Amino acid sequence: MSQIPFVDLRSQYLALKENIHARIDKVLEHGAYINGPEISELEGQLATFTGTRFAIACSSGTDALLIPLMAHNIGPGDEVITTAFSFIATAETIALAGAKPVYVDIDPKTFNINPELIEKAITPKTKAIMPVSLYGQMADMDAINQIAKKHNLIVIEDLAQSFGATYKTKRSGSLSHSAGTSFFPAKPLGCYGDGGAIFTDDENLYKAMKEVREHGSEKRYYHTRLGVNGRLDTIQCAILLAKMERYPWEIEARNQVANRYHEGLSHLKYNDFSTPFVEKFNQSVWAQYTLTVGNRDGFQKKLTELGVPSSIHYPMIMPDQPWYKSQLDRVSDWTNAKWAANHVISLPMYPDMKPETQEIIITNVKKALEATQ
Repeated sequence: MSQIPFVDLRSQYLALKENIHARIDKVLEHGAYINGPEISELEGQLATFTGTRFAIACSSGTDALLIPLMAHNIGPGDEVITTAFSFIATAETIALAGAKPVYVDIDPKTFNINPELIEKAITPKTKAIMPVSLYGQMADMDAINQIAKKHNLIVIEDLAQSFGATYKTKRSGSLSHSAGTSFFPAKPLGCYGDGGAIFTDDENLYKAMKEVREHGSEKRYYHTRLGVNGRLDTIQCAILLAKMERYPWEIEARNQVANRYHEGLSHLKYNDFSTPFVEKFNQSVWAQYTLTVGNRDGFQKKLTELGVPSSIHYPMIMPDQPWYKSQLDRVSDWTNAKWAANHVISLPMYPDMKPETQEIIITNVKKALEATQ
């Protein structure tokens, strides 16, 4: 049996090889490696796809969150409410902007921020809410936006794992003041390096974020605000343009893979075992297919022995990370987030997965569960 990949970027590349090379060759011919014509072309496609007025290509998913914070003038003395359970970039960008991340526990079914707990975390210093759409499923944006409107707060969605997902028919990135995604290679839509994009419907905010992305410059050599070097290079845009043509099919294919996992595993009854839960009004893009298991260390070890790769997203909640813990000025109840950090484990997920490969994974997941209960 050939080795099963956790994410299969090679099969995707082979399916798109001709178009990817043609797009890259075009960039090599015109030589505009920074701010080439592919930038605006990609931004137009991204905005149309998400249903937003504006999209800004940028250098990483991290900058895609930092730039909106800076453009909103969120900084020292301010607080931003976010989930306790995410990749560290979520809290990192808040801290880099000079503000304080305030962590809220998660919904134990979706692993996204629990909106019922947000209002309790609001103080006079609160300026924004940053929900994360984890594992490919959007957070409960209506509930979050309602709280934000009541308290005059900004909402910045972290959609690094949910580009293309829908919430009540609206696409991720289109239900907040601004939103940032990642094009890290392993993301549902990824380039061949670091990359990201920001979305908004607010024209003034769009202009401010463009300035922040370009060293805070309103025009060349005229700097009206503090900024960063946050541009996405033209070759990465070319790659993403090639991938965008196939992306709607990939979303559907990811859902088919998730459905096969669900059919094969959801009926199993083991200690602390569960398959992912998706709200009826959501469509996930399945950045990960994440189980919970009782004996995770034993389960993962057995899976490895059986030739099935896995990954843990994430083994520690953000407020327990050493540096971030040292910055805490208040501790909350993060029981559900801590439980998730100790029990989640993700299986291989990619759109080109063959049914026979997936059957091998499902069979071996069952064997690993039986061996470790």
